[in-house]
Amino acid sequence: MTVNFSPGDLVRARGREWVALPSPQGGILALRPLSGSENDTVILDPELEILPVEPARFDLPADAATTVQAKAALLADAMRLTLRRGAGPFRSAAQLAFEPRTYQLVPLLMALRLQVPRLLIADDVGIGKTIEAGLILRELMDRGEAEAFSVLCPPHLVEQWVGELKARFGIEAVAVTSGTASRLERGLPLAQTLFDAYPFTVVSLDYIKAEKRREGFARACPDLVVVDEAHACVGTHKGRQQRFELLSGLARDPERRMILLTATPHSGDEEAFGRLLSLVEPSFTSMNFEDARYRERLARHFVQRRRIDLVSGDWDEDRAFPKHETTEFPYRLSPAHLEFHEAVLDYCLGIVSRAGTGQRERRLAFWGTLALMRCVGSSAAAALSSLRNRMSSESDRLEPQIYDEDGDDEDAVDIEPSTTFDADPALLALVKHVEELVGKPDPKLTALVDALTPLVKKGVNPVVFCRYLATAEHVRDGLRKAFPKLIVESVTGVLTPDERRDRVADMAPADEEKQVQRILVATDCLSEGINLQQLFDTVVHYDLSWNPTRHQQREGRVDRFGQPAELVRSIMMFSPDSAIDGAVLDVILRKAEEIRKATGVTVPLPDERGPVTDALMASVMLRRGAPRQLTLDLRLGDGVKVMEARWRDASENEKKSRARFAQNAMKPQEVAPEWEKVRTLLGSPADARLFIERAMARFGVPLEPRKSLLLAHVDELDAGLRERLKGNGLSGSVRLATSEPAPSGTALLTRTHPLTATLAEALMEASLDPESLSNLGIGRVGAWPTAAVQQMTRVALLRIRFKLTVHARKEQLLLAEEAALVAIQGGRIVATGEAAQELLNTPATADLASIARDRFIANAKEDLPGLLSGPIAKFVRSRANELMQDHARLRAAAGSASRVTVEAVLPPDVIGLFVLVPGEA
Repeated sequence: MTVNFSPGDLVRARGREWVALPSPQGGILALRPLSGSENDTVILDPELEILPVEPARFDLPADAATTVQAKAALLADAMRLTLRRGAGPFRSAAQLAFEPRTYQLVPLLMALRLQVPRLLIADDVGIGKTIEAGLILRELMDRGEAEAFSVLCPPHLVEQWVGELKARFGIEAVAVTSGTASRLERGLPLAQTLFDAYPFTVVSLDYIKAEKRREGFARACPDLVVVDEAHACVGTHKGRQQRFELLSGLARDPERRMILLTATPHSGDEEAFGRLLSLVEPSFTSMNFEDARYRERLARHFVQRRRIDLVSGDWDEDRAFPKHETTEFPYRLSPAHLEFHEAVLDYCLGIVSRAGTGQRERRLAFWGTLALMRCVGSSAAAALSSLRNRMSSESDRLEPQIYDEDGDDEDAVDIEPSTTFDADPALLALVKHVEELVGKPDPKLTALVDALTPLVKKGVNPVVFCRYLATAEHVRDGLRKAFPKLIVESVTGVLTPDERRDRVADMAPADEEKQVQRILVATDCLSEGINLQQLFDTVVHYDLSWNPTRHQQREGRVDRFGQPAELVRSIMMFSPDSAIDGAVLDVILRKAEEIRKATGVTVPLPDERGPVTDALMASVMLRRGAPRQLTLDLRLGDGVKVMEARWRDASENEKKSRARFAQNAMKPQEVAPEWEKVRTLLGSPADARLFIERAMARFGVPLEPRKSLLLAHVDELDAGLRERLKGNGLSGSVRLATSEPAPSGTALLTRTHPLTATLAEALMEASLDPESLSNLGIGRVGAWPTAAVQQMTRVALLRIRFKLTVHARKEQLLLAEEAALVAIQGGRIVATGEAAQELLNTPATADLASIARDRFIANAKEDLPGLLSGPIAKFVRSRANELMQDHARLRAAAGSASRVTVEAVLPPDVIGLFVLVPGEA
């Protein structure tokens, strides 16, 4: 006999009970164990089974073990925390290992309102774009709308993405890079691509952009793609052109969903911005921001929030970010160093005065001068390296190096530039001069030690950013001598991206209980990519960056979502004796700071560098007291005027940009209530903590509080539990954070934490299977007196299944589950949810005599069928209707045209049945 099963039906096959899931094809069953996850799903053909596949019921067994009040309450908590298929409108909530901020849900809602999600998420550095993209991926997966995805990112971000997806979202993705691709492909059938075999991938852009791989990837690429650092795919460099060709090829498929992430969408280059927007929608290339209809269309696909937008006004997200304290630290040059600075400047001004009036010759002289002066201002070691490298012929690379532009060659970011000056006696004299200086005390390094000493006493952990490799090594060695008790390491471009990540990770203490202070000296190879907020809380700009956004990127490694310190400091070092420091401060950094204070935004340098170079040279000359006639002859005054105009334009454009692109379509009150409902139903971090505290205490191993942490000594648990936890990577004393941000070496105690999940699953198994962990004593029925009730009350612990049908372009049927407690008096439900939970949690006032207890339980079991078909069935149907309304509200807030119908699967599973009698009974 053929039996047709619908999703949600209970099925008995292969000697156990299963839940039917949506079938992949007719005649085939997809089954999940009744107490298990989708990872345990089996696909079977009923015609091929030895024993027939039959309908099943989940009845409360006649011999269900009895339990006491404390363990009944523990079972109810475990039941709620084990569910991973929540029925609420945020399907992904049950899978998250963190608490997203309300503002981070906005891009998710924007994605849900689009038939084919195409988004450009351009939030500030440190706000959490990775989290926002991950929420979209997880939600689409849990809605059954995404079976595969690829994250495309620069190579140095691949491992970070893999780690974030696993730790925060429970997604096991594989890294696809030049070092891993051949290993992953080994053994695959000829007809199967790497992307067929591995549905979730994080792919190095530099690996996949090559022409020989690009076409193959375009054919095998999933229809859901995330692109990180998207601004690095639209420039004029050859590598960026290859990336753009790759992405534009993917974007040509109108059904492909694409999420682009960047903190710098508009760097002053209108053409590059237009190319970026074209990946979202081809018609956006023709930008007309004055057209209200254009802006309205764009606003559906483009979200840009600055931190200032989130810590003021409606969102009020001060708690999400630390306070930021910025200070300047001026220092004086020693006579010997000042003499060298002046000698170099005199030499350079002589070069400039002899450069003539030819545009190219003059520019090369300016660039060579500024490049050498940057190195001199950095350290004597960097100056010596630059002077020795003077014969390099790559003069055209000087300008982007001077202005700290992102180039294709990430490993060359901290190499000292050549000066391009011809060798002559004066230049050789400078080399000899700086060779003598290298061995003398360095006033800049001394100033750094003076700046750090009081902070180190306060327990801070600084990152010191240097511009050049030689400087970083010099500073590292100096700080090791000054602070011998601290861990002092350096990360520079001589290390591979993996080695950089390992170097930083190794600075975390092996013994988490030990307080270890650390100082990291880094070049700008670390200003993007590796997040440092767990180990460091202070940024020192040892060398001024000449690109204002670089300062923002440096500070953004530390001052970001997830920083556990309440205060982040940044210190900008400069010398008033240095003509080059003064010029950069006046022409670039102070102007950019004025705009930042006025608009809340750090603006990049104007795209045209000529006026910047002219203005810097004019400032240097005037500070050195060079003849004014030379400045006039070179028409450098024009550059100062042009730069002033450029900064004014930048300020006005930024104000307009914020008005155009501010995401004001959604308000917190449209998002927060629905998320709060989900947390209540599934269990918040506070609920998870309470469960773990009760469970560990019940097992005789109470949690040990340590300042803001909790220690769970899992090795002291029962052998069966200990073995399960060890299989999930937990042993010894597990450090648990009770609030975000979680300190280094800990994880936030949430419903998905391995300790929560393992204990909850073990308790559920122990209740459902008497032979599983029988010594835990977790039964499914019980009776006790309590002061919580005035008349006899029966509390049923239910597992309810719902069928969710999404009516959209492609209709989908999803299966969801919910845990529920209902309190019944005289055939009428008197409490549900938290009210019923409070009744169950109230301690028993005494023990009942076993004969009385058994009588109460037997009567409750006898009445159960009538309750299931009467008040409980009515409650379950009302829950289905409430859920349907919740889905409708969220989709209305997201502007989605699709709708969801919710059907309850009756009867619900009765996991537990407990009788509460008045305390005096």
